[in-house]
Parts: sequence; C-alpha cells; structure tokens
Amino acid sequence: MRVLTSVEMAQTDKRTEELGTPLASLMEAAGGAVSAFVRRRYPETKRVIALCGKGNNGGDGMVAARVLAAEGVSIEVVLLGKAEEMKGDAAAALSKLRAETGLPIHEVEDEETLKQVLERVTEGVVLNGAASLDEVVLLDAVVGTGFRPPLRSVAAAARDWVGESRIPVIAVDVPSGWDADSTEQTVEGAFRADAVVTFTAPKLAHVFGYMTPSFSFTPSPVVVADIGSPEEAIPAGDGLSWTGGSKGVAERPRGPNSNKGKFGHVLVVGGSYGTAGAPSMSSLAAMRTGAGLVTAGVPKSVVDVVAGVAPELMVMPLEEGPEGALVLANVQGERLDALTGKMTVLAVGPGLSQRGEAGAVVRELVAKTKVPMVIDADGLNAFAESVDLLDGAGRTLVLTPHPGEMARLAGMTVKEVEADRIGLARRFATEHKLTLVLKGWRTLVAHPDGRVAVNTTGNPAMSKGGSGDILTGIVAAMLGQYPDDVARAVETAVYLHGLAADFAARGMDEHTVLATDTVAHLSDAFRYRVRDEDGLVWICGLR
Repeated sequence: MRVLTSVEMAQTDKRTEELGTPLASLMEAAGGAVSAFVRRRYPETKRVIALCGKGNNGGDGMVAARVLAAEGVSIEVVLLGKAEEMKGDAAAALSKLRAETGLPIHEVEDEETLKQVLERVTEGVVLNGAASLDEVVLLDAVVGTGFRPPLRSVAAAARDWVGESRIPVIAVDVPSGWDADSTEQTVEGAFRADAVVTFTAPKLAHVFGYMTPSFSFTPSPVVVADIGSPEEAIPAGDGLSWTGGSKGVAERPRGPNSNKGKFGHVLVVGGSYGTAGAPSMSSLAAMRTGAGLVTAGVPKSVVDVVAGVAPELMVMPLEEGPEGALVLANVQGERLDALTGKMTVLAVGPGLSQRGEAGAVVRELVAKTKVPMVIDADGLNAFAESVDLLDGAGRTLVLTPHPGEMARLAGMTVKEVEADRIGLARRFATEHKLTLVLKGWRTLVAHPDGRVAVNTTGNPAMSKGGSGDILTGIVAAMLGQYPDDVARAVETAVYLHGLAADFAARGMDEHTVLATDTVAHLSDAFRYRVRDEDGLVWICGLR
C-alpha cells in the first residue's frame, strides 16, 4: 500500500474525477466509512457531535452525521463558520443533511459562542471522566489533509475544548491541525484523537506520527477506507509504502503435499562464551515463523545451552578460540562447504561478540558464499571499518541495524542517522545493492531499487535485550520460505515481529514483556488480518 503526500492525494482525487468518479461520490463513501467505523468501534453510542469545518473535511463529517442520524443516533452538528460560506461538494453535503434530517446546524464564528454551543450540546456529559462517555462520540471534521498548521481562532478554541474533555474523538482524515506531510512522531497544536479514519491511502503523518496514544500501551486505531479511487489514479511517487501491505505473502495456505524441504533450512551463526541466548532466540524465532529446518552453528562450549531451547533445533558445534568466540578455521576450505552447503538462508551475528576472529568469520562468509544472508548485531560491527565489502549484487543480503550500528556502518553519529532516516536508508540500500532494515521508531525497510516501506507495528515493550535477535530469526525464516519474493518477505517479517509484540503487550504490562513473549504471540500475528469486516485497513492499533 502506497504512502502519499498531501500533493499526491490531491492528484489522486483529481485523476479519480477525470476517470469518471465525481468527488461528491468520494465524499459520500468517506462519510459512510466514518459512520460505519463509529457504529462498530463504539456500539453503545447514542449521541454524536460532528465538529465540522467549511471545507471538504467538514463535508465528510456532514455525510457521516446524516448516515448516523438515519440509523437513529442523536446528532449535533457544530459548524465552525457560516453555512453560506461553504462551497462545492461540502455545501451540497450540508444541503442534503438538512433536507434529509431537518437537523439544526450550530454555526459558530467566535470563541464565546463556541463555548456556549459545546456546553449545550454536551449537556449531561461529564467531561472529566464519567459514566456517559461510552455513549457520546465527537467527530473531528474541522480540517483535513490539505491544511497547513497552525490552527487559529475558533478552530484553536475548539481544539482546546476537546483537549480538556474526555469524550472519545474520531478524526476524519487526520486530527485537525496535524500536517499530513509531517514525519514527526508528535506535533504541537493538533486535536487529540482516539481513532483516525483516513481515505484511499495513508499519508506520511499516518505512518510516522503517534496520532492516537492510549493507556493500553498499543496505539488506538488509524484505519484507511477504500472510497473508490482506482489504483491507476494513485501516482507512483517516491516509492514509499507500508509494510503491512505485504502481509498477504504469509497468509497463503500451504499445499497438502508440503514437507520440511519446501520451507527452507536456516543456519544461525553466532554465539560466544556468555552470549548463548542470542542465537538461541534467533533459532527459536526462525522455527516459530515457519522455517522447515533450523540449525544453530555455535561455539562448542555453548552447544548444550543452545540445543536446550527446543528439541526441534539442530546444532552444529564450531571451533572457538581461547576467548570463546568463533575462529576462521570454521569457514575455510571444506569446512565452509560443510557449514553452508545445504543451507537456504544464513542468519549471522546474534551473540557473535567482537572478540578474536569473530569479525573475520563474518567477512569470510559474505565474501565466499552467495547463500541469502541476514546480518545483525556484531555481524554488522564486523564491517564498521570495511563497509565497502558489503555488496549485495547478485545475491540476497539483508542488514538489520539499530541506529547505533547504522551510525558505525555509515561513519556518522546517531543524531545524523536519525535526522534523515529515509534518505540514509534509501542511499545505503541502493549503493550497496542490499535490503536494509533500519530499526527504531517506525522501522524502515529499504530495498536495492530505492523503494522504502514503513512499519507501524511494535511498541516500547520491545526495548529489551533479545528483540533484535528475534527479528533476525523471523527475517531469515521468511526468506527461506519465500526466496523469490524478497521484498515482501522482509517487509512481512518486520510487520509480524512488531505485531506479535503488540499482542504480547496487550495482555501484559510493558515492563514485564520479554523478547521471547513476542515469539509466543507469532501465531496471533499470522492469523491477524489487516483488513476488517467493513473493508477498513488497520494501519495502527489492534482490532
């Protein structure tokens, strides 16, 4: 699924109209999607306050109000401005609302009138926490994607009033005042939101912003409704997409004549004295993600520890030096072929350490094999001073650095990495002809052809040792199963990892979630569908 800028969204609407679908039809579909979301998300709702602006965003809100009124919901429409100032499709939506419902429209142009109207329409609702909140919902349809902050005058006053209340707020398109082109995690001066319903495709702000914070630790919903814009109307843009759009690759049923040989053999190379847990977790994650076979190649001294993670795991004892780290002898001559010859994917780095010859082992594996490879942790650090050796031409090479590891690879500071995550990830992936998974807030998956996918799953409970090792195993397993669909395999792996963590956090306190709890919820992640019963695609939040 493409991620659009506000200009690209405007181009999409224009092209849709040129292809024969009038914007009035899009507005009808948008308002209908919002009303359907209200009814499903808040089934006890008896009253909806539609706070509308004079533009098309307000028109969407008025369509939603009309549909809800027809379903028996009590509606109050508050228009920020004069009805006579509305134009085009928005004005038509207002006229249809009046004609079909006879509802009064509360027109407000100043802060004092706004306060009086809002107090009147919320009479009986305790704003600071009480009983009737599950029966009242507010639609924020003040301004949408085309707006440029800040909010002023009566719109700003409405924002402040909403911020002080505890009525659930559903934002139509974007929370009013939020720049749709922002890639910031949070913004000042926008409406708060408990849910967001946007249309056609997510915008930059929907995938990068933390629009719907909640006390449940995972964010509340941000959903995308298909309102009838044809695929050919959406511009190609700069190749920015959403990882969840690839999840279908993991939803294909396995054939009845399946066997373990069809789903890849993953070799996890890593571990050292004192860090046996890392390759154990990577191996466990690879098995749980569906790899046909998984072998852990680890130093002899930790074989028994790693083997104990699961009876299904095979182990390959490797030679180690006096410091408990792997030595070059393991990847030289016949030993290299014995190690990698039957493998489908290599996952290199978990728990490897930087002691002795460990770094040289990784560099030899990259130089002397063409087996698809995922490199993480100290496997990445092995190239900090020789990044030119990372060349994915003619092979599948996936790197999974956190910002610190990325800074070492790119020869810059973490602050510089964070200042241009998309640009840096794209440049590095295209220059080195590999797939780069840059972890962090909104993990990015950058591909050799310049495309970048943004991930929206995951939560702060993942800020624990072992999370990266789990991801490495998931990525390797997905590559083993879908070797001819590398881009979607990696994007799906990243999405599943965060989604499993969201399931884990939903049932636990964030402080207590362990990396292995994520593995335990991978089944929930596989079974989850991003599109719900109403056809809405859930970008953030769990149904």
